[in-house]
Amino acid sequence: MQQNVQQEIYAELDSSERLLWSGQPRAGVLFRGVDFFLIPFSILWCGFAIFWEFMVINSDAPLLFRLWGIPFVIVGLHFVFGRFLVEAQQRKKTFYGLTNERIIIISGLFNRKVKSLSLRNLSEVSLSEKADKSGSITLGAGNPLFAMFGGMSWPGMGNFLPPSFEMIPDAKAVYDLLRNAQREA
Repeated sequence: MQQNVQQEIYAELDSSERLLWSGQPRAGVLFRGVDFFLIPFSILWCGFAIFWEFMVINSDAPLLFRLWGIPFVIVGLHFVFGRFLVEAQQRKKTFYGLTNERIIIISGLFNRKVKSLSLRNLSEVSLSEKADKSGSITLGAGNPLFAMFGGMSWPGMGNFLPPSFEMIPDAKAVYDLLRNAQREA
């Protein structure tokens, strides 16, 4: 697996760059703090949508009413199950790299996106570490609006958040390596 990560990152390197670290976010289905709210909400949504659709199909309702509930059932099923599977697939296709010149983040579920951040221009770097030494490194200033909502990671908020090395093992060691590389850049 680590060799696959390095191959993805090496494909993006310039001839003068040296790869200092590469990695991926934690794999598999994960639950986050926001799920304490979203799981009950999604079960209520999906349950009501399925109930609505069941009642409409078993009545003499017009075709429009029968079709009306289908998108709500699909959204409900995605809230209950699909979002966990989609996020796991997104993390599986996310690769992180730290070179002597920049940070590289490769991601994308259906198309490949490459984000490159110069170490010289990176103003703010912060570390969030768990007891098992895994954690996240945020690369840039956070959105004040995001902080107002308690820092919960809402679905679809990724475009409004600063880039990060999310859910990586031994986050403090990577953070220290990044800070040293910034000083030398």
